[in-house]
Amino acid sequence: MALEARLRARRAGGAKLLVPYVTAGLTDDWVRVVEAVAAAGADAIEIGIPFSDPIIDGPVIQAASQTALERGVTPASALAELGEVSIGVPLVAMTYCNLLFHAGFQRYAGWLEEAGVAGTIFPDLPKEEARPWAEFAAGKGIANVLLVAPTTSEERARAIAAESRGFVYGVGLMGVTGVREQLAASAIGVAKRLKSVTDRPVLIGVGVSSPLHARQLAPHADGVVVGSALVKILADGGGPEGAYDFVSSLRQALDGQ
Repeated sequence: MALEARLRARRAGGAKLLVPYVTAGLTDDWVRVVEAVAAAGADAIEIGIPFSDPIIDGPVIQAASQTALERGVTPASALAELGEVSIGVPLVAMTYCNLLFHAGFQRYAGWLEEAGVAGTIFPDLPKEEARPWAEFAAGKGIANVLLVAPTTSEERARAIAAESRGFVYGVGLMGVTGVREQLAASAIGVAKRLKSVTDRPVLIGVGVSSPLHARQLAPHADGVVVGSALVKILADGGGPEGAYDFVSSLRQALDGQ
């Protein structure tokens, strides 16, 4: 699939992988933000489709989602906006399974295809219940990424990694997303465990907030997902320029600069 092939190729070339998260529809210029993030060195971009009850997300992304919803953003409208531009790196749509089941597989996949989206993430959809969607999406060339928590057993982590496509999303800590000063020890722990059970790209997110965190994880994981820290910059009015500068700093940290 396009997402996993891209990440594997980057890894094979010696790069550490960077996947920033942007909330769709947070501002009028959010698509320009996505373009800026790509230009700053993202290997893929996670697009948060706003949902009213984002159970894995903390205050920053919850507030961003609410703002986008109040602006009238829907899955269809957000993905239609993405479809109007060529970003140049794979896009991964992250949202919750209620929206998938409400739209239906065919309609949701149609929106993704029109937007050029290469992958999906549903944090509240465990692997057993994700199989019907994962198999349907695979037929459309769309990778369904699965998550592994710090408390997941090695046996189950191995099984999740085997069924995940695109990459394996290691959750860095127990709790919700948010900006944190220190990297949780569990983030390195889950990275090491996943690297021992799969050859699929392993990225760590949730609690990864700074270039320092990215640098700390680089020896143990294939890359990082950074969400709340970037969304906070955008919510504070940073715009495409602020997004570019922050993602550039993450890229430099992962590149050892």
